[in-house]
Amino acid sequence: MSNISELELQNLRHLIGGCENNQCKMTEYASQATDQSVKQFFQSSAQSAGETKQKLMQFLN
Repeated sequence: MSNISELELQNLRHLIGGCENNQCKMTEYASQATDQSVKQFFQSSAQSAGETKQKLMQFLN
């Protein structure tokens, strides 16, 4: 792992938290959607946010 600065670490935490928040929101919106295309959109968005979160977390390893 390359060394990251304190500012970079704070930025990563902020971005990861935002992705996690978005994933939770999109999952909740999907669970409440009645239209299948809207539900699928939110499920896809939640999955994308989760994948982005995992990619960002790799910088912490």
